[in-house]
Amino acid sequence: MSKIANRFTSLKNLEEKKSFLDKTPISALNGGLTDEYYQTLTDFDFIYLKIQDSQFGVEALIRDYFLIEDLEILENLEKNETLNPEKVKILKLIQRALELSSHVLNENQTQLVGQLWGRLQSFPQPEIQQILADAAESKSEIPRFRPITASLTTPGGNLLRTLTGHNNSVNAVAIAPDGKTAVSGSDDNTLKVWDLHTGKEISTLTGHNDWVRAVAIAPNGKTAVSGSDDNTLKVWDLHTGKEISTLTGHNDWVRAVAIAPDGKTAVSGSDDNTLKVWDLHTGKEISTLTGHNDWVRAVAIAPDGKTAVSGSDDNTLKVWDLHTGKEISTLTGHNDWVRAVAIAPDGKTAVSGSDDNTLKVWDLHTGKEISTLTGHNSTVRAVAIAPDGKTAVSGSDDNTLKVWDLHTGKEISTLTGHNSTVRAVAIAPDGKTAVSGSDDNTLKVWDLHTGKEISTLTGHNSTVRAVAIAPDGKTAVSGSDDNTLKVWDLHTGKEISTLTGHNSTVRAVAIAPNGKTAVSGSDDNTLKVWDLETGKEISTLTGHNGSVYAVAIAPNGKTAVSGSDDNTLKVWDLHTGKEISTLTGHNDWVRAVAIAPDGKTAVSGSDDNTLKVWDLHTGKEISTLTGHNSTVSAVAIAPDGKTAVSGSDDNTLKVWDLHTGKEISTLTGHNDWVRAVAIAPDGKTAVSGSDDNTLKVWDLHTGKEISTLTGHNGSVYAVVIAPDGKTAVSGSDDNTLKVWDLHTGKEISTFIGDSPIICCAVSPDGLTIVAGEQSGRVHFLRLEGG
Repeated sequence: MSKIANRFTSLKNLEEKKSFLDKTPISALNGGLTDEYYQTLTDFDFIYLKIQDSQFGVEALIRDYFLIEDLEILENLEKNETLNPEKVKILKLIQRALELSSHVLNENQTQLVGQLWGRLQSFPQPEIQQILADAAESKSEIPRFRPITASLTTPGGNLLRTLTGHNNSVNAVAIAPDGKTAVSGSDDNTLKVWDLHTGKEISTLTGHNDWVRAVAIAPNGKTAVSGSDDNTLKVWDLHTGKEISTLTGHNDWVRAVAIAPDGKTAVSGSDDNTLKVWDLHTGKEISTLTGHNDWVRAVAIAPDGKTAVSGSDDNTLKVWDLHTGKEISTLTGHNDWVRAVAIAPDGKTAVSGSDDNTLKVWDLHTGKEISTLTGHNSTVRAVAIAPDGKTAVSGSDDNTLKVWDLHTGKEISTLTGHNSTVRAVAIAPDGKTAVSGSDDNTLKVWDLHTGKEISTLTGHNSTVRAVAIAPDGKTAVSGSDDNTLKVWDLHTGKEISTLTGHNSTVRAVAIAPNGKTAVSGSDDNTLKVWDLETGKEISTLTGHNGSVYAVAIAPNGKTAVSGSDDNTLKVWDLHTGKEISTLTGHNDWVRAVAIAPDGKTAVSGSDDNTLKVWDLHTGKEISTLTGHNSTVSAVAIAPDGKTAVSGSDDNTLKVWDLHTGKEISTLTGHNDWVRAVAIAPDGKTAVSGSDDNTLKVWDLHTGKEISTLTGHNGSVYAVVIAPDGKTAVSGSDDNTLKVWDLHTGKEISTFIGDSPIICCAVSPDGLTIVAGEQSGRVHFLRLEGG
């Protein structure tokens, strides 16, 4: 126990203890005792005690680290009292680690040890290593997971915080003019107001009855306007979180909204083919702008606030007089839907992006096309104009961005690097950099002068739909289909530590019988062999032409079998890393594979709705097991090698006689796809995981359900049973790995990762768990304590 823990324990009453946690850091600094301040904030016991106390928590602790940046405090310190730069750096690393973990620790304080080990162990500083050592030695009433590699996002990279709270996709995000708050709109029918400094949710704006598609913040930063699939707009007071008014009149979804520069009026675009101009003070409709013959997808208001430009699925743009509500001109020339529009800062020109793969530059005074910007090979989804009005940046379904010279209409550069559709783009206030968001789950920061990628921002687990850059240009906020927002530092470089894992989702993992190595399979088409003790990569196995969905290791530990969406299985020599043979016969993706205890045969499950039994010596198919009505996602073989259990997208499991190839029984009870199955060492029971968020324990003799294990908030993708048969480990779309007591059906322990846990395996001694994430990370976790 540290000196700080002893001091805390010696305090007589609760009030003294609260004061100790609250005042110790600030009192030390105010008294010029910077060494005491430093020792306090590098002491695991203080970190632990403050996070565990419900009055304080992780956010209060993070504020303690910010004190060293307080100018008033710094001015009062004598020269010999200031902390040296190395100590400040160490404090910042701890602070950043806590910020990265804040969304986890706000939900579950017991995750502290795992979060610190997962983020900080790659930093060699003695103070940090001491924190980790003390964390590992700290007592825990329940078993806990401790990562043996830095497999979580580490401090020093671009990601600052993750903002959690929405229950569905985040479609829109806007940052207030002061850069301190952001507002998000979601498919969960709500908006949320966020404090960008602390990452805390300030308020939830409720009232919409359907998805929120658009949001804009007024220039004074006090109000916001949202547009929804419930056909309404709402005006919100951002200070109180209360609805000011509901703007009704549209007869279909509201897709777009813009607020005039004076903050008095707003313009909305709808699937009812109209735009409406609204008085934000009274909440009344001023006028309806009619003329489009199809959905209005985009709207922008000129800097003088007098005109607006709309883009529609009728392939046209229209320029509107906002005072009279009359159409000024129709801009024709696109041959397909107009998805995006931006107006130059001088208000004289506009740029539009279309499904016809082009952008067009328009003269808003004459209504004439100035130029067509060609080069994209697919839909143009996003466009932004630089502050100087000379260049524009577009994002497309062809996975690229392009930088354009608006004067000449020529392409300046193509920004390549995304692996999927570019949905969002924002240009920094200085016009030098841009940030893009993509269906490949990443954001990228670009140098617009050189056309080069500065950095890739990884962390989201699904499509990035929205991005906004703060007025100071230092941070960006993104919104994603993974239900989160993330705050990014645009000026830090690449992450300090190298990612442990694959370049894409890890779909499968298996541990060798000797417990020394593991093999993982990934959407990057490769398998990797790992040293289980160190978490280091030994080799990469290449040969598949598609994602590797399944992997199993033979009982002798010398060979492995993998299944892929290239419709094949491959047998590998784990010593040489060479492919031994390819097993062909499935007509669709191979999702699952298991090897019999004698190592002579394997069973695979496929999207062709069948299982196949293979002779691993000859590479020949022995038999095909038919009966499922949909994809076979999981398979396990009983310890006696006589039966197998399969799980399918038809919501059932089936028990098979491997000698006859006949179905023995069907296990029904899940309400959604069965993704995973494991058989207990005694061969009497099985555990399955499903998209219905549950696990079920089955009696294989009777075919009856024994119990249902509930606790996950998302699909259960993986399940494995410990060698002693007493516990099971599951991985889920809710980013967690859970350990279950199979006798009581109770949850024993949880580890929270950075993204969905797709697969997991347990070592023969039951103490090490390997888990693969959607992010590509591979976690090597020790189960300790309890």
